[in-house]
Amino acid sequence: MTAQQLKNSILQMAVQGKLVPQDPNDEPASVLLERILAEKAAMVKTGKIKKEKNPSVIFRGADNLPYEKVGNREPVCIADEVPFEIPDSWEWVRLGDLFWHNTGKALNSSNRSGQLLKYITTSNLYWNRFELDTVREMYFTEPEIEKCTATKGDLLVCEGGDIGRAAIWNFDFNICIQNHIHRLRAYVPLCTEYFYYLFYLYKHAGWIGGKGIGIQGLSANAIHALLFPLPPFDEQIRIVEKIKTIKPLTDKYTQASKTLDSLNTGFSKQLKKSILQLAVQGKLVPQDPNDEPASVLLERIRAEKEQLIKAGKIRRDKHESVIYRRDNSYYEMINGVERCIDDEIPFEIPENWSWCRLGCLLTKLSDGTHSTPKYVNAGVPFISVKDVSSGKLCFDNCKYITSDEHRLLYARCNPEFGDLLLTKVGTTGIPAIVETTQEFSLFVSVALLKFNQSEIFNRFLMYEINSPLVQKQAAENTRGVGNKNWVMRDIANTLIVLPPYAEQVRIVKKVDQLVLFCNKM
Repeated sequence: MTAQQLKNSILQMAVQGKLVPQDPNDEPASVLLERILAEKAAMVKTGKIKKEKNPSVIFRGADNLPYEKVGNREPVCIADEVPFEIPDSWEWVRLGDLFWHNTGKALNSSNRSGQLLKYITTSNLYWNRFELDTVREMYFTEPEIEKCTATKGDLLVCEGGDIGRAAIWNFDFNICIQNHIHRLRAYVPLCTEYFYYLFYLYKHAGWIGGKGIGIQGLSANAIHALLFPLPPFDEQIRIVEKIKTIKPLTDKYTQASKTLDSLNTGFSKQLKKSILQLAVQGKLVPQDPNDEPASVLLERIRAEKEQLIKAGKIRRDKHESVIYRRDNSYYEMINGVERCIDDEIPFEIPENWSWCRLGCLLTKLSDGTHSTPKYVNAGVPFISVKDVSSGKLCFDNCKYITSDEHRLLYARCNPEFGDLLLTKVGTTGIPAIVETTQEFSLFVSVALLKFNQSEIFNRFLMYEINSPLVQKQAAENTRGVGNKNWVMRDIANTLIVLPPYAEQVRIVKKVDQLVLFCNKM
């Protein structure tokens, strides 16, 4: 049971009359309702409130089922609306029959008449508390002050934002409210905290602002019609006292649950990192001496790239790198200049593996267009970092461009099935395999990595980019302030390991198995 489920369960017991025992000496809720009706009638006479056109009366019929009579209409059975049984001393009632309620004033900066007063919005109202650091001021006329002022003891409920979120105004000073907040003021003394907990339960059980049968909005009519179980006044107080007694225990449970969730999530993430680290160190699967060494694979990749250069299909890398080992040290040759790179090599790898720069494996490394195109409602998908940041290419919330603009962009940057995409702006270092034949264009925030997929297994390269080996370099080389950028030069210069192709396949198979196990933890 989650912490939220535990809280819901306790509150469910409370509002069903199962949390504290009933006391036969308590004044029944029916008598409390009669007193409320008398008070409302008195307020109507003095003109403080208007007479309700179609008042609601809920009662038990001869068949012991709940019925409701609205105005002069015939009573209707509302058994399908009542979610649970309540004790005989309780009553079902519409919220509007218990509380005088209204919303605050709509924001209007051009209105300068009246008094300049502080007011709160839904951004100031949280569960059982208020954040008053950002209180603003607005002009209120005398009638608006009467309608829009919250005083000590009022229950305030969000109509907009997080619908149904509630808190009791317990300050000794008054405050005005904005129109997306309901002010609920009891007609006669009630235990307002009990009704706060009802809102908390209704919200977290999905009965307010939830899906399916949940009330999607909370207009004046909707909040008036909310069906609440009404206990005797003294039992309301006992219920709240019991909830407060239990709260320290539920808080401890919540904290323990969060700690456990954090440990489970953190352990799973750390385990995945460890698996990928072992994978790129050659320690996850055994080496096979019959595998073609990675050095031979690299030579073939270089030869294939040379042919593409001669055919004019790709350009020669101005700073082409070759990494090799001599005298037990690692060296790199760039533009005829050799340098020792032992300080860059983070760990030893098997003899039939090789170190290389990522750019050496690629036949193309490009990012998307640097200019924002003109978007259309429907057309060719236009992918940015947000559409890749989950590690999967997703078209669900992408933007679209025309076919003509796509053709221009695609001539330079042409993602195809099996290629790798890599986030490079904002959230950097997240790879995603193109697993669709649908054409799309890229924005500058995403890089395109093309390579010979018969030589480099794209799933292995994806796992390697996700490994600590590459992620550390991505973090170190992501530059700028605000929307940070992993520039193309640094992406190409990323130090990676290359196993034989057959071992790449074995590694991916093993990682897939272990990641599936981690996800089940």
